[in-house]
Amino acid sequence: MNDWLPHKREEILNVSQLWQAVITTAKATAWSIPTAEMTALKTLATAAETALAANQPPVRNSVTAAQCDAAFKALTDKLRFLKNRYFLVPPLMDSDIVSLGLKPRDAKPTPIPPPVAQAGADISYPGTHQLKLHFRLEPDTPPDPHHSDYGYRTYYGILPHGGADVAAATSVKRELMKAPTSGEELPHSRFTRRQSELFDFDQNDSGKTAYFCIRFENAKGEPGPWGPIFSSVIP
Repeated sequence: MNDWLPHKREEILNVSQLWQAVITTAKATAWSIPTAEMTALKTLATAAETALAANQPPVRNSVTAAQCDAAFKALTDKLRFLKNRYFLVPPLMDSDIVSLGLKPRDAKPTPIPPPVAQAGADISYPGTHQLKLHFRLEPDTPPDPHHSDYGYRTYYGILPHGGADVAAATSVKRELMKAPTSGEELPHSRFTRRQSELFDFDQNDSGKTAYFCIRFENAKGEPGPWGPIFSSVIP
């Protein structure tokens, strides 16, 4: 459920009752909420209340539980629809939002600073020509606020034995001519918010060395400092 919607069914019923009480005919007109929507809300709330009462011991069983689940799903779907469709600012004022038991939208969003922490990864070997990175915070680096460390940008490149020739270095794969000394020298990158990332290289890359360097990115795409370069032979 959305953060604004309670988890307990009795509290969900309270929300529906509050909205019905607050949204008088005058407010429904001012907020462009059709009468049919309010009628539907009342009907669904009544059905959910009835289903909840019927789903109490000692008569509770799998049928009454399923009926209760369905009734509350219909009610919560309607509550979400009403909020997303009609509870907009404007025409509603912050005071209107509060009267509905909701929190007004923050007009001054909290700034998201660029990351300052360094990211690294441990490597596992799930299969032939595959490497899996398991992301982590580098030791002795201070953690950032949650939104600053929004995800991981992994830079990577492949070094063949003896280094790539000009043709391989300028091809689509842009293989490395020498071992890189900084993240800027790695030709490819990908972003993820997952805690691990699988790299499935071409079969003929087995035996070559893959180099990696990782940076945190915040939700605006601003990068943090480069982490250490690390490498592994592709199995």
